Amino acid sequence: MLSLALGGAVPSLAAQQQELIWAADSEGGAPYVMPDPRNPVVTVGFEVDIAKALAARMGRKARFVQNQWDGLIPGLERGEYDVVINGLEITPERSQVVSFSIPYYYSTLTLTERIDETRILKAEDLRGKTVGTLKASFAEKYLESLGQVTIRSYEGQANPYMDMSLGRLDAVVMDTPIALYYAYAPQYRNIELTSVRMMFGVGIRKRDTALLAEVNAAIEAIKKDGTLKRIYQDWGIYNGATAQAFGDNDLIANAEAHRHKDYTDAVSTRRTFSEQLEQYASFIPLLLRGALITLELSAVSMMLAIAFGLLLALLRVFGPRLVGWPVVGFIELIRGTPLLIQLFIIFYGLPTIGIRLSPFWAAVIGLGLNYAAYEAENYRAGIQSIPKGQWDAAMALGLTRIQTIQKIVLPQAVRLVIPPVTNDFIALLKDSSLVSVITMVELTKVYGQLASTYYDYIGIGLITAAIYFLLGLPIARLSRHLEARLAYMKT
Repeated sequence: MLSLALGGAVPSLAAQQQELIWAADSEGGAPYVMPDPRNPVVTVGFEVDIAKALAARMGRKARFVQNQWDGLIPGLERGEYDVVINGLEITPERSQVVSFSIPYYYSTLTLTERIDETRILKAEDLRGKTVGTLKASFAEKYLESLGQVTIRSYEGQANPYMDMSLGRLDAVVMDTPIALYYAYAPQYRNIELTSVRMMFGVGIRKRDTALLAEVNAAIEAIKKDGTLKRIYQDWGIYNGATAQAFGDNDLIANAEAHRHKDYTDAVSTRRTFSEQLEQYASFIPLLLRGALITLELSAVSMMLAIAFGLLLALLRVFGPRLVGWPVVGFIELIRGTPLLIQLFIIFYGLPTIGIRLSPFWAAVIGLGLNYAAYEAENYRAGIQSIPKGQWDAAMALGLTRIQTIQKIVLPQAVRLVIPPVTNDFIALLKDSSLVSVITMVELTKVYGQLASTYYDYIGIGLITAAIYFLLGLPIARLSRHLEARLAYMKT
């Protein structure tokens, strides 16, 4: 997470203590919000600069919250942050759910194709073609409106252009600022669709009318004093649509777009092998930070899964029928529904009935309950594998039913289920990557942010895979040690 300190006039002490908490998905990419290619610990982008400028005008400090694109508006409604600033197009559908500020940027769409493509000269030529775009974007809706277009939607901005280069797509349609940053190479041809325009606004909860008025006033102020124009020119995205909306008749070319040049230089510079290794080494602290969150989350979730799974197994095997049937229903329901849906329900659904959980504990409960259903079946199989003769022998020795379960059955069942429980822990470690949808920035999310910034899915991916392997290896070794230890104790 990056806390964005703001300059300008020094407000009062009370105002200094206030924050403007804003959210975006930094995996979305340039030039909106992204890790700095020269220093990935820092988050940059023209919307980062806008958030700073707005907060400064409001006498606050801007604080950035990472969230998956799909979860931005649900997180806003849940109260995780004050506003969303992330290329959020103002549409009638979204306006029914959240309030929008006055527009702070106007954009067209740009059609990008390979330079050797001769079939596509205008938007209508996309019919019958396979076209990539961003998921849940204005561009996606525009392609749908054309009809007869095979649309492939992506989470990140870099991936469609990569797929087009590999021949998997005929074209890509994106916001024009995105094309400026991802399709500037000579192997691409860009066709701006000037007749298609969209407006970006700050997303605010419907009930926050005072904040909406404050944000609108701040946007007007930084528009009037030229701050917005300077930000756009700095990033090379000032255009005719925005200039016209701003009443700027003197459209100046983006000659001073040093942020655009700095970005393209950083991501396109050819590095020697030693320089590449040095860059990978600079990613390690970020990846290890994500790995620490992954390990902590997985360990706590697995403890919950083991304890609750054992309880479910005991209730199912030894409990009365009135208890056993609900347990079976719970296990089948959890195993029969996707973990992703369960996480969404826990994090975004439960607050509607008054149950609010932090992202960490929502992730722990989601993963823990999901894997508890699988652990329950592991324990049930272990318990039922104990020969009936051992029960008879225990009863003959005068042991009660509870003593038999505690001293005879469970110790053997636990030893038998160590391998599958270990496998489940390693699987949970990898499934923890799903918690990025509820604002958790774990190892896989860090990988996605870095890979989409540097267009390096292989090198950074291999490093990330190695970290996952090293996280899971001690668990497998511990499992074998425990099996050997329990086997020795048995003899």
